[in-house]
Amino acid sequence: MFGKVRAWSKRHERLASVLRVAPLAMLCALTAVPYAMVGEPYAEGGAPAAAGVYLDLAGYLVLSAALLAPLLWRSRPLAAFAVIALISFGQWLADVAALPANLAVLVALWSVAYECSFRWALAACLVAELGIFLAVVDWRNPTFGMFFGGSIFVLTIWLTGLYANTRRRYLESLEERAERAERERDQQAKMAAAAERARIARELHDVVAHNVSVMVVQADGAGFAMDSDLDQARLAVRNISKTGRAALAEMRRLVGVLRENEAAGTDYTPQPGLDQLEELVRGSAVPARLSVGGVRAELPEGQQLTVYRIVQEALTNALKHGGPGVEAAVEIDYTGPDLVVRVTDNGRGAAAPRSPGGHGLIGMRERVGMYGGAVSAGPRKGGGFEVRATLPMVKEAA
Repeated sequence: MFGKVRAWSKRHERLASVLRVAPLAMLCALTAVPYAMVGEPYAEGGAPAAAGVYLDLAGYLVLSAALLAPLLWRSRPLAAFAVIALISFGQWLADVAALPANLAVLVALWSVAYECSFRWALAACLVAELGIFLAVVDWRNPTFGMFFGGSIFVLTIWLTGLYANTRRRYLESLEERAERAERERDQQAKMAAAAERARIARELHDVVAHNVSVMVVQADGAGFAMDSDLDQARLAVRNISKTGRAALAEMRRLVGVLRENEAAGTDYTPQPGLDQLEELVRGSAVPARLSVGGVRAELPEGQQLTVYRIVQEALTNALKHGGPGVEAAVEIDYTGPDLVVRVTDNGRGAAAPRSPGGHGLIGMRERVGMYGGAVSAGPRKGGGFEVRATLPMVKEAA
């Protein structure tokens, strides 16, 4: 609630300043005529209860306006308090009786405690206490109880302002930390995406390099067999054409993926594919089974690697978040126009604790997005977790 009020005040500073002064201004307006008609008040014994000259209506309005006007300087609470305190001190020196508008000192005191540092708030509190002392001394029959009561009133307002100041600073720090955390989270996500793109680029580099190497070997073989074995030469040329088309298809996916700051010790061993999928499932730390639907299609090596990494990441997540006794099932479906990869487990599902800083799903989406596919991951109804990826089946170039 206070946060909404503070936000509204920031958006409408002038209106908020007027509304802050309005109650005290209304009090001054309602007491203007009675104050001017009182003259010097007398107690029961006929002696004046308080020293001081009572102003006429015009003087009352002018002095009240002078005391209330600085309260509109919301952006300069110290200056407003200093001006009001000086006017009040001049009023005391001129022996003018107190007005309702003198309560502006307390309003300005609260503003200083709310907006300024503690040392300025303490200085303003001491000035207000001095004002209470001067007002009590100016009374006909001053008592310590009068000073004590006024001091308690001043201290209450001062402490309220300090509390509001502490609360405001605390909320501002929470907002700042939330904004910083959001920026850091976005930055981490971008860094994870960039790192994943770089890794995909390295892996596609391996695939393309392998295909080009095969093309070179086949071309050398065709050159040697050209004069002695035309059938073998034709076969080598056809293999070159097939391998070249596959390499070209992979190169199209490589465009736009930047390889930056590659480590010197990057491993260029052949990357796994569908042939290694059964071994991955069988050797997983999570008990898992593999089922294949339909006839396996011949897919490019890059797409095979994507399927392998999806299954690998899903099984790793099942091990990390599934809890004790978790089991997994891996399904590969070739029956439709799209290749469907589905990995499910019977673990904790929605009850699993979130892992901060994880980017596995980001990596899956990056990989599948390169082939025009989609990935979904989330808890299953009835328990467990499911990762489902669909990839258009790109036939290997023939």
